[in-house]
Amino acid sequence: MAVREKYRSRILVTTIFLIVLVSTLGLASNWNSAADWNQFLGPQRDGSVRTSPPQTPWPDAGPELVWSRKVGEGFAGPVVSGGRLILFHRQGNREIVECLNAQSGRTLWAFDYPSGYRDDFGFDEGPRATPVINKGKVFTFGAQGVLTAASLNAGRKLWSVETHRQFGVRKGFFGAAGSPLVEADKIFANIGGPNGAGLVAFDANTGDILWTANRDEASYASPMGANLGGFRRVLFFTRNGLLVTSLEGEVVFDFPWRSRSRASVNAAVPLVVDDQIFLSASYNTGAALLQLAGNKLEKVWASDESLSNHYATSVVHQGYLYGFHGRQEYGQSLRCVEWATGRVVWSHEGLGAGTVTLVSDQLLIVSERGELIQAEATPQEFRPLARAQILEGVVRAYPAYSNGFLYARDTQQLACFRLP
Repeated sequence: MAVREKYRSRILVTTIFLIVLVSTLGLASNWNSAADWNQFLGPQRDGSVRTSPPQTPWPDAGPELVWSRKVGEGFAGPVVSGGRLILFHRQGNREIVECLNAQSGRTLWAFDYPSGYRDDFGFDEGPRATPVINKGKVFTFGAQGVLTAASLNAGRKLWSVETHRQFGVRKGFFGAAGSPLVEADKIFANIGGPNGAGLVAFDANTGDILWTANRDEASYASPMGANLGGFRRVLFFTRNGLLVTSLEGEVVFDFPWRSRSRASVNAAVPLVVDDQIFLSASYNTGAALLQLAGNKLEKVWASDESLSNHYATSVVHQGYLYGFHGRQEYGQSLRCVEWATGRVVWSHEGLGAGTVTLVSDQLLIVSERGELIQAEATPQEFRPLARAQILEGVVRAYPAYSNGFLYARDTQQLACFRLP
């Protein structure tokens, strides 16, 4: 009996161990999936990730540089999934889609295609739109509107659509810049075609056109997927304002919101909390909070003095917005604004322009001058926890944060930093 009980005890312990191991592996799998930064503004396309924030303070020399490498032209940010990083840049007259090992920076595969884009204002002539990784595929949208799909593992080009040529799209000020949204095996993009192809949905597997809608010109804002009123919707912040569609292409809501200035742009992604939508633009336009009320959108508040985003999207945390206010070329201020009212809670000057990423309850701010700042996301005051100069060139691209590593690029290099 004693021997039997002994073996029963061993079996019980072994069973418990296996249950814990399987559960742990399941959690690890979920953690790795959640840690991917697979698209513009991260997993939820809202500039946030729900993971443990980096430890502070950093060493005096700043966070550890894991690797860096030279890059071509472009404002397209990196994306990371499953240990692979996609870099979208331009060298010479070719736009290059390049896959790197995220831990080492080593090139795994690359393909390219010709680009004749020329910037009329003397700015960078590389791609602007951040790639998307979805279901083992990589999707890119070049400065001349070339939409491509490739396999993530091998880099095999699957299909390509020259959207500007196909839909007769005008060049605009800065070329195509909005990162497409991929959901439900569809690609949603603000193409800006004048003949009813302002908004276009493509089949993610074939590149075939599924539907077209509206004729608004393209903005530089990326579309956003969200649940509104119990339905899955796609939010397009076009050159003229907000268009909300169903996944099948029906325009459900139309809310004009743009500057009277021809030189204006809409660039920040709409933010959704419950059934409320936050819009923000510069050029004497300002911010607005909209409320879904039955079959229409009602304005809760609007102000050009609260949080006018020029190009960088704000983040929202526990009822407060954090983002850059004002025109980039005139100097900006980092602000905390109450979501419900538009009231400015605090404003901090001197950082210039930049981007804000929310990691749990902390902010990772990367300025255009290449400074990285970690701060508390609190309405009390601006509370920086650590600062470091991580890049030397002009930083316009959004960074990616994945598994405790920050991937950031300027006009000359892409670098990986360990944020423990």
